[in-house]
Amino acid sequence: MIRTNSKAVFLAAILMWPSLFVARQGWTQEEPAPPAQTETQAPEAAEPSIELDVEIDPGESTNTDADPTDSDDEERSHVHRNAIVRFGADAHLAADESAETVVSIFGSSTSEGDVREGVVSVFGDTKVTGPAGDVVSVFGDTYVNSPIHGDVVAAFGNLELGPEAKIFGEAVAVGGTIRRHPDATVTRGIEEVSFGGDFVQLRWLRPWVEECLLLGRPLAPIAGINWAWWLAGGFLAFYVLLSLAFRQTIDRCVQTLESHPGESTLTALISVFLVPVVFILLCITVVGIILVPFFGLALFIAGLFGKTAVLAVIGRRITGFSTSGPFGHAAFAVLVGGIIITALYMVPVVGFIVFNLLGVLALGVIIYTILLSARARRTTEPALATAGGVPIETEPTVQAFGTSGTTTSTEARLAPDLAVPANTLPRAEFLIRMGALLIDAILVGIIANMIPGSGDIWLLALAIYGALMWKLKGTTVGGIICNLRVVRLDGREIDWATSIVRALGCFLSLAAVLLGFIWIIFDPERQAWHDKIAGTVVVRVPKPGSLV
Repeated sequence: MIRTNSKAVFLAAILMWPSLFVARQGWTQEEPAPPAQTETQAPEAAEPSIELDVEIDPGESTNTDADPTDSDDEERSHVHRNAIVRFGADAHLAADESAETVVSIFGSSTSEGDVREGVVSVFGDTKVTGPAGDVVSVFGDTYVNSPIHGDVVAAFGNLELGPEAKIFGEAVAVGGTIRRHPDATVTRGIEEVSFGGDFVQLRWLRPWVEECLLLGRPLAPIAGINWAWWLAGGFLAFYVLLSLAFRQTIDRCVQTLESHPGESTLTALISVFLVPVVFILLCITVVGIILVPFFGLALFIAGLFGKTAVLAVIGRRITGFSTSGPFGHAAFAVLVGGIIITALYMVPVVGFIVFNLLGVLALGVIIYTILLSARARRTTEPALATAGGVPIETEPTVQAFGTSGTTTSTEARLAPDLAVPANTLPRAEFLIRMGALLIDAILVGIIANMIPGSGDIWLLALAIYGALMWKLKGTTVGGIICNLRVVRLDGREIDWATSIVRALGCFLSLAAVLLGFIWIIFDPERQAWHDKIAGTVVVRVPKPGSLV
């Protein structure tokens, strides 16, 4: 087990480095060296010398007959600094210098002088050949070949102790290995916790941090970051596949961005502020915590479709010469737009700006496209709610389309006051369906908790509840509250086979990381996967139903 003081040093190294981002002089903090004393200065004006806290080896001889002027010259050449802090650069303390601390973030720390407190590196290597208090490196290797009065900790890196290393505390390596010279001494023991190898040590990430992150760009034409290029290429290929599989949806989003660029941008800016608020509100409410991962997943998937649309818009500025054939397909425009964006990703500072703007604009395009679609459906609802010019509210008869002129029992039960078949009513949106599902889930959960041992089969109980309610009433309690009905696309009655198949299909929609439910957002008929399997749709009725 790692002792308490080692843990404290390790945690302090991780927790302290964000506070070091702000320094007195830009990104670098260093105490200025005192002005050199000239020979014309009076002795009483000279600054007092700094005493070094360095132990003298008893076996080492001292020359008491040395010229005192030599000692004065040595003290005058010595420089003391309170702190040396570097961000994105290496920190170095020379042999004739001393400091309280030496810290480097996204860089390496090298200390040849005397450090009273500690030498720390975050995402960099640490090399200490002079006396120091504590030595800590996070995601980097550590080399020590000098007396260390405290602990030496290498977090997710390797530790090497040289022949002159004298550790009066502990030597700890977490996620790495320890190499110790036979002459090196460690007073309080050695602890080595090794797991994961180079992957845990994030050696593959350091070239990207040095050449990309610190320069403000996601990509760079350098060796050592092949994983980043594979990741970028994989996402671009996925965007092309989305444009091939969902061309109608992508074309609709492209049309929204091209015809309403201002509104789409404004929606994107508003969403930047509203999305965190929604997350906070969901976390505040106990029931809403269940929806947090679903909401996050929905935003991620919406961002993928939105980025595909933005890339298509950019690509069409180049491929606009062709409106037909393979070059006129949205997939080709996405590919061209992706190549352009990838080139911009390699430009320092501009790369990160483009990356963030692309993500924000993508979400805005999707949200505004959904709003436009909802607005268009609201304008068509009056036409759908009227049959032969007779309003639904005043039509006393019920007649289904057919040659017999009679009404089936299912249509009479599902739409008692409708003059049109229920399968022609407006389709229910994603949010209202998820709201109804949440009501049903809470209701079944409460009942399951009241029955001993039934809490473990809560999902199965929810599926059985849905199958029964869809067959007997055509809806559930949540559907009654939200004015929703489940009907077949062909207008036939929902039988036991349909309700059971739909209930079992819900497990498939749930198992695919909820993609089957999110499919409602992009499907023209607003069908989930289990709706497609069972041949059903969920419609909104003008009047709520009842349980009796």
